[in-house]
Formats: sequence, C-alpha cells, structure tokens
Amino acid sequence: MREKPGFTTEELTGRARSHVREVPELRCTLHREAVAPFLAMRAAAAADGIDLVAFSSFRDFDRQLTIWNAKFRGERPMQDRAGAPLDALGLSPADRVAAILWWSALPGASRHHWGTDFDCMDARALPPDHKLEVVTAEFSPGGPFSRLTEWLDSRMHAFGFYRPYTTDRGGVRPEPWHLSYAPVAARAEAALSVDELRGVLAAAQIDGKAEVLAMLDGAFANYVVNVDAAPEIALRSPRLA
Repeated sequence: MREKPGFTTEELTGRARSHVREVPELRCTLHREAVAPFLAMRAAAAADGIDLVAFSSFRDFDRQLTIWNAKFRGERPMQDRAGAPLDALGLSPADRVAAILWWSALPGASRHHWGTDFDCMDARALPPDHKLEVVTAEFSPGGPFSRLTEWLDSRMHAFGFYRPYTTDRGGVRPEPWHLSYAPVAARAEAALSVDELRGVLAAAQIDGKAEVLAMLDGAFANYVVNVDAAPEIALRSPRLA
C-alpha cells in the first residue's frame, strides 16, 4: 500500500475506508478532516432556517462501479449534455463511455471516493410531494433549493467548501449540489495519477473496459482534473464555529 501525502492509493481510488468517518446522526460518511467543518457549516445554515444535509457523500469503488456498469448496460437512466434522456444502447460503446462521463465519474476517479465531496440539499425546503431529481432547475431561481444556492454562494467558502463543477469546462456538467472540502480535496487532486487509475481499471470488472482504457488519458484530463479551482479563502483554515 503506497503512501501519498495524507492518502494511500487505495483511499484515493475508493478501495479503502481508513480516511473516512461515519456521521450516524446525519446518515453520511465524510473524510475525517471534513466532519467538523461540515457540522459547523450545517449549524450556521440551521441558524438561517436551512436544513443542510448531505444526501450522497463517500462512495466506494464498488458502488461507483455498479453505477457505471448499470449505465453502460442501459439499466440506469442516462442524459445527454443538455440533460435530456438518452438511449444508451443506441450508442456505440465508445460513445456510451463518453456520455456516461458527462454525469458520472469513472470508478476509481470519483471525488466521492475521497470523502471530501458530497451532494447536498435543504431538507426543509423539499416539498412533501416532490421527488428529488438532482437537476440544475431545483437549485436555480424558482426551484426549491434556490435559497440554499444563494446561502452557499455567500457562506460556504469560510468553512472550507466550494463547488468544483460550477463552470461548463467541456467535461463534467455543472453540478450546483456538489460541494468539496477544499483543504483536503486539493491534496487528493495532486496525488491521484492517471497511471495508477489505469492499473486499477485494468484489474476491474468494468463494462466498456477496452474503450475506457483506450481513451483514459483524455478522460483523465477532461473529466478528472478539469475542475474549477478552489478559491483561496476556502483553502485556508476553515471556521469551526
């Protein structure tokens, strides 16, 4: 198990849980260094009438692999870059891989593996008859989580959090619900390499493996490291109260 600054290769690629901590009262799992800042930000949000919850946090390699394979097989809904439904089985294997990458990370390359990243919502603002879709409209003006978006815009950086997928950079589509704990995520970004990822995927039971490995260098550049930079304020020591 090769050591990295603050991470092992197994931790970076979601094949270990030694870096994360369960937060039972919130039903989520986060990197041990992200727990206190998240709880502090949640308390500040609660004071402003927002019930900030992480509905998807740490995700291990096997879970990400299940998502990937289900999409590749057409068993799980897929969308085009505009968010419209897509017929996965009508695409060539290479085009299918490219389409999955717009919205879902490669197993081993998901930021959720690090425990630093999570998807959030305001549980208090979710209408009782509304099924969470996790689409941009829900977090935009007029959507149930528009106030959460505004609150995060003005407050999250002080607690060390930011959105890595804000700008459409030609890779992963913007995700206003996806937050990252910058001080630790920056270390993980610097530590993960395409060669290590290639070795992990070559040994995995991943659908479309030949296509994935053939385009891995480009996919790594466009979908893994092609993210918005964390603002300097988020990289500093976060507020814990």
